[in-house]
Amino acid sequence: MRKVVQVMLTAFRDGFQSVYGSRVRSQDFLPVVEAARAAGFTHFEAGGGASFQSAFFYANENAFDVMDGFRLAAGPEADLQTLARGINVVGLESQPRDIIRLHAELFAKHGMTTIRNFDALNDVNNLIYSGKCIVEAGLRHEVTVTMMGLPPGCDGAHTPEFYIAVLKRILDAEIPFHSLCFKDASGTAPPELVGETIRRAREMLGAKVHLRFHSHESAGACVAAYLAALEAGADGLDLSLAPVSGGTCQPDVVTMWHALRGTNYDLELDITKVLEVEEAFKERMKNYFVPPEARAVEPLIPFSPMPGGALTANSQMMRDNGTLDRLPEVIAAMGEVVRRGGFGTSVTPVSQFYFQQAYNNVLLGPWKKIADGYGKMVLGYFGRTPIPPDPEVVRQASQQLGLAPTTRSPLELNDADPAKGIGPAKAVLEREGLPTTEENIFIVAACGAKGVEFLQGRGKVMIRKTETPPVEKESPPESLTVRVDGRPFTVVLRGDQAIVDGVQYAYAVTPSDPTAPPAPSGIEGHPVHSPLPGSVVRVTASIGKTIQVGDTLLVVEAMKMENEVKSPVSGVLTALTVAIGDPVVAGQVVAWVR
Repeated sequence: MRKVVQVMLTAFRDGFQSVYGSRVRSQDFLPVVEAARAAGFTHFEAGGGASFQSAFFYANENAFDVMDGFRLAAGPEADLQTLARGINVVGLESQPRDIIRLHAELFAKHGMTTIRNFDALNDVNNLIYSGKCIVEAGLRHEVTVTMMGLPPGCDGAHTPEFYIAVLKRILDAEIPFHSLCFKDASGTAPPELVGETIRRAREMLGAKVHLRFHSHESAGACVAAYLAALEAGADGLDLSLAPVSGGTCQPDVVTMWHALRGTNYDLELDITKVLEVEEAFKERMKNYFVPPEARAVEPLIPFSPMPGGALTANSQMMRDNGTLDRLPEVIAAMGEVVRRGGFGTSVTPVSQFYFQQAYNNVLLGPWKKIADGYGKMVLGYFGRTPIPPDPEVVRQASQQLGLAPTTRSPLELNDADPAKGIGPAKAVLEREGLPTTEENIFIVAACGAKGVEFLQGRGKVMIRKTETPPVEKESPPESLTVRVDGRPFTVVLRGDQAIVDGVQYAYAVTPSDPTAPPAPSGIEGHPVHSPLPGSVVRVTASIGKTIQVGDTLLVVEAMKMENEVKSPVSGVLTALTVAIGDPVVAGQVVAWVR
């Protein structure tokens, strides 16, 4: 008898994350969800993870509205699954108990049926309360063990024995769950390790518990790992659809169908109908910019495990910041960051912490600036890492961030934090004159200042499409060539749109020169340079104010990190050359102090 492999279609969540950095508008893909439903798909990944924040940050859409639309398109019987990061829920920051509970209740309210719940450190304590909230909200809980292959020269975790020990702690903690997923976000776990882990899990759990395996094709070994998982007893696999399959994504449904031909496994899908859906999908997405790194299989990924979903999101931000040429260096630098960081699994948020620290190490010098998330991780503020981090890195993090190492529960710390929770989020809404609905409270808690901007109607569409809108004859476009770090870019401006080397952006691109310009007329003083490329998100000092060495003048956001630009001298702030929202490049003069 052939075994039916239960497929969850990831195209509309992880596929979008792994190719477009989740910068996709729902109006462009929901018709394809309807087509996939008609073709026989019943289980969809429909939100959560990075797609929640990205809806507000880049698509200028309310993620709750997108979930409602997904339910309508998929039909009332579909299993709609989202991704949650344990106590981080759908953000990079961990949350207190009231926000964790609100997350589960709101996702149930907006049509979701299952939440896959993981902790990147495999700290089971971070799954206990979040799992309880998911089940009490009436949702199915897919508890998760996160996997990766360690870079050469590393040992002490990420073995079958390690993963089974995590599973045993889940069972001992009596966390309620309906299914179990082994999730390899970087696609680096060797197929033999995958098979052995799932075989042992099946022996421990018996035949009735649904086991699922998730991976990516980033390193080119995903189909082999999927076959190993099935042979070991897995019941389900995560698969995607072209044009968001292969490369940094999950394998294509058609690819897996082909790999299973002649075996005892059956996807139980009409492959002709699947191909028709893919053609419709390609047509709907044809104008979206596909970064070449999203289509590649990179053999070096196992040496510096970088998840497909994080790789393209970060490479896109590096494009924005004019540093894409440094990407190979950043990826190479991740190996050391993983080795010295305690072996947390390279999956969001830890993968982002790894990337941010590697980025800093390349652009600013090794360990000269500890990224906030990475520093808090090695100091214990997100829970226990699989092995103790490097003591010197812990010392540097403590010194630079001004935080002592901790063994306290992150939930304890978050519950005691006066800036976190329903109360503080509600206070922000009241101060800004915004409705204090539960949805708005969660948006502020999960998305911070950018969530507030969206609710105020100040959000922007920042998606990348290669289409060129029609130009009215009476207003020809303005074209110019700008240079960033010596590289020329052709820019066509149309109102508030900019087309850079053929790629459409929904915000203007401002040419800038990182060399120090002359001080503004009548101004004397010392130039203040931005240490990193990015965009200005806050200005904390005012012209005419007396400042001291080390005082923060403004904050630049890059790679989802906020970097304070501090004064190198004492004196009076005589000029600011940038404003909130302005892009800057590394070394650009942003202020003058006399």
